[in-house]
Amino acid sequence: MRKKINLIKIYEALFSKYGPQHWWPGDSPWEVCAGAVLTQNTNWTNVEKAIANLKRMNLLEPEKILSSKKEKLEEALKPSGYFRIKAERLRNMTKWWIENVRDNRPTRIAEGENFVRNSLLSVNGVGHETADSILLYSFEIPVFVIDAYTKRIMHRHFGIEPRISYHDLQTLFHQGLPKDAKLFNEFHALFVRIAKDHCRKNICTDECPLKVNIH
Repeated sequence: MRKKINLIKIYEALFSKYGPQHWWPGDSPWEVCAGAVLTQNTNWTNVEKAIANLKRMNLLEPEKILSSKKEKLEEALKPSGYFRIKAERLRNMTKWWIENVRDNRPTRIAEGENFVRNSLLSVNGVGHETADSILLYSFEIPVFVIDAYTKRIMHRHFGIEPRISYHDLQTLFHQGLPKDAKLFNEFHALFVRIAKDHCRKNICTDECPLKVNIH
């Protein structure tokens, strides 16, 4: 039987090492949403370049994305990779935003976060990680985002089955932490930081704070 995992202790160790991460960067909830779509299968540096292109070309508004020519939008998104697919997905996401968001809040949030999440998942090209990133970082709805970094760290340091489902790992965090959007935001950002600095794909450095402070 797996030993009970103290998630607060993990969070405290990471926060003590790295401090606040100020994530997700963006000038507006819509920019954060667009970034969540564009970051699929690429790194954040490439997304920043694509967003800078959208700003330079005066396209970083939902209505302007929908009214832009396909070729112009694709040109802006080239740095993010798979730019034709992402242009289509960003248009899909834009339509959802225009139909479902007012004053940077989902219009039907009163029906519950699961309703909004399922609505996001109905958008072609939006999976669980993207939907939850939008819920948490654009709307400050407390859902814990699960990504490859989270799975890697929880498997390597805490014995989580590497093939655990998205839902099951997310449930572990939801049950083990206070339901707080700011906490979920910071915790997930700290996982990204440690994965990049220490807990890398093929090696975990000796300076990894989870080695030093948890084990």
